[in-house]
Amino acid sequence: MEFLGTTQTADYCGPRKTCDFTALPPAVPAPEIQECYQPYYLPGYRYLHSWRPSLFYRVSNTQTCQDDRATCHSALRPPTILPSLRSALFCRYSPRDWDQSNQLQIRGAEASRLWAGRLMGDSMRLMQDKDQLTQQMQQGTCRNLGQRLSDIGFWKSELSYELERLLNENCSMDMVKKRLECAAEEANCPLQVALECLYHREKRIGIDLVHDNVEKNLIQEVDLLKCCQEQMRKLAQRIEIQMRDNRDAQHALERDLEDKNSAQFIDEKCFNLRNTSDCISFFHGMEKVDGTISVPETWAKFSNDNIRHSQNMRANSIRLREEAENLFESLSNQMWKQFTNTNLAFKARISEVMDVKNKLQTQLAKGASWNLKSRVQADLELRAQRAGMVLGGCAGIKQTLSFLLSMKIKAALSLIIDPVQLTVSASQPLGAAFRKLLEAESQDPGLLETLQEIFQTENTILLLERSIMAKECPLKVAQTRLECRTRRPNVELCRDIPQFKLVNEVFTIDDTLQTLKLRLRETQDTLQLLVMTKCRLEHELAIKANTLCIDKEKCMGMRKTFPSTPRLVGYT
Repeated sequence: MEFLGTTQTADYCGPRKTCDFTALPPAVPAPEIQECYQPYYLPGYRYLHSWRPSLFYRVSNTQTCQDDRATCHSALRPPTILPSLRSALFCRYSPRDWDQSNQLQIRGAEASRLWAGRLMGDSMRLMQDKDQLTQQMQQGTCRNLGQRLSDIGFWKSELSYELERLLNENCSMDMVKKRLECAAEEANCPLQVALECLYHREKRIGIDLVHDNVEKNLIQEVDLLKCCQEQMRKLAQRIEIQMRDNRDAQHALERDLEDKNSAQFIDEKCFNLRNTSDCISFFHGMEKVDGTISVPETWAKFSNDNIRHSQNMRANSIRLREEAENLFESLSNQMWKQFTNTNLAFKARISEVMDVKNKLQTQLAKGASWNLKSRVQADLELRAQRAGMVLGGCAGIKQTLSFLLSMKIKAALSLIIDPVQLTVSASQPLGAAFRKLLEAESQDPGLLETLQEIFQTENTILLLERSIMAKECPLKVAQTRLECRTRRPNVELCRDIPQFKLVNEVFTIDDTLQTLKLRLRETQDTLQLLVMTKCRLEHELAIKANTLCIDKEKCMGMRKTFPSTPRLVGYT
């Protein structure tokens, strides 16, 4: 700004006076810069002003110390608008300070670019390593879940096979039990017959009420039948108890098989979960919850014990069935043998009685015929006497005997002579930064490189944010798998290898997220540092442009003409 046609610092308007000092005061050091950063923004949400640097300037309040002798007062110099600028002559920097400041800015920008380049390279490697680690862990977990499904399938087949055999054995036991009950019930009829025979034999009269072999065999038959019924009933009770034990083993197998089906359904659901599944979600803290009640060894031992218990029950059932079959055979033979012996005793006794009876009948017949003959002869003699006839001989008597017998006598004789017979009946926004980069191609190379680093750093930030967001789906999958596996029933809630792998996967992904977030904060701080460096370079470029404008346009424009030598020596 000009005042009355003179420059603000011109000294040709007044008399020239000398100052008392010969050395310039030391230059004021460069302003102090303090760095800080704003609070970290959450990944996945990018603010519109997130590219702005959080670093800022704060200029120190250092005051320059001036020498009183350095001021030269002149009463003939006209006043200026800014008298304080008079002292600015003593605050100018030296060329050395100017060179050092420029070198410092250049080295600072270069250091920022190098640091940003190294950070971007490290960030890319970190993202690749973490992505590969996450994929490997997820694939490993899927393999472990597949192996777990194979183990569950193996034990399911073993349990199903044993359960089928146990059910068949239970059916066989039930049939044997029914046979025993039917056989015991069937023995009631022979027992009743034997008892009836004993009761009937009690009706014998007189000397015939004898304790003979028939009675002994009948008593033995009754005792044998009762003993057989008792043995069959006891064996049926033992079979009932064994069937109850078999049902307990059956229920244990069915519960274990049902738990295996539930665990298989849950693990299949976990195995089929992918990063693109709709049913995944965050379940924070699931990796710290341990509600398991078994380990793989005890889990396999539980099913093995159930199978062994069922096998023992089947072995006991087989022994009981064999015992029942042997009992059927032995008791049947004994009952038939005793029945045959009793019948033989009956036949022998009947034969004895028949012999005695025949003998008695013979004797009776002899006595009856003599009496009859005597009566007939007496009767004939009486009739002959009444008729006055004389009997001729025995032949005439024989011829007329059959005609003279009455019907009662003939019936009595037939009863004596007729024999007696007996019978016995069984489951992009990079376009703006790219345009900035294109606009800076015609500017300073250092600024262009800084803009390139800013562009790459912003790209790295986007990649880091995407990498962080990409880790959310594997974390959801792992936590969802853990949450689903907490619903496994009973002993299936096992602390198995997939459980360890899932917990390790959650911790690893969480550690990966923390590492990537830390790297994201470092990259954002680097971006802010680069933006600050860009601002410094732009500020320096503006200063240099202003200096060039002053020296080249204004000063050199004013110095295009100079008075000639004659004019300088006073000629006009």
